[in-house]
Amino acid sequence: MEKLLFGISGLPLGDGTKRFNYATGIHYLKSIGLDAMELLFGHSVNVTDNNKGAILEAKQKEGFYLSAHASHYINLNSNDIAKQDQSIARIIGAAKGLAKVGGRSLVFHPGFYMSDAKEVAYATIKSNLMRLSSCGIDYRLETTGKGSQFGTLEELVSLCQEVSLCKLCLDFAHIHARSNGGLKNYDDFAGVLKYVLDHLGRTALEDLHIHMGGIRYTAKGERSHAPLLESDFNYQECLRAIKDYGVRGCVIAEGPLLERDALLLKETYEKLQ
Repeated sequence: MEKLLFGISGLPLGDGTKRFNYATGIHYLKSIGLDAMELLFGHSVNVTDNNKGAILEAKQKEGFYLSAHASHYINLNSNDIAKQDQSIARIIGAAKGLAKVGGRSLVFHPGFYMSDAKEVAYATIKSNLMRLSSCGIDYRLETTGKGSQFGTLEELVSLCQEVSLCKLCLDFAHIHARSNGGLKNYDDFAGVLKYVLDHLGRTALEDLHIHMGGIRYTAKGERSHAPLLESDFNYQECLRAIKDYGVRGCVIAEGPLLERDALLLKETYEKLQ
């Protein structure tokens, strides 16, 4: 991609007087200086024949970047083979829904370790990912925030090397929570980006999908999203590392303040020298 875009996960807040849908949300976000939205398919693929035309028209008019987050009910390492099959179907269904509106990246959590050794879970998830078919979008594997979830940086980078349809979604807040507050300073964030550069190459950094936001966590990892300024997540140094490494792509702000935090991220980034 040509530059780094900033946007939000889900529908904007506005001033509280108006309810947005995807199409009106795109127009509003563009009007305040943002460039991207992640559609939320967590419970269902809510792009339908009734609204896809308006969403696509708004996207094209505003030159907007659309991604989507697939179902919360995905476990490609389930002990039940039928649930693995259902997970594949949910991912493909979400990809087709995103493709209808010219979307780019489908983000999802691959699964859980369950009672398996990490190597066994990796092999099962890899086998299932190889069953995905191309829908004209990128399948983005998201780094996860809890130790029970499959999805360390190392695991997902390795899968991206081995499964051609898969790319990375780098969720810095999740990495921070999973490591019990391990991302503290510039070198910590730079280390994450260097790992991606060393293993996936410059092209991965030039088309990177990023999640960022405040986060609350315990020793077991992620507990809940939080406003950036009410969290210990060091977004300034994260953005500085992103700029220094020449990252391009999209930053999606997550958390209760949505566009307010997205604008804070964009404005902070643009002030960096």
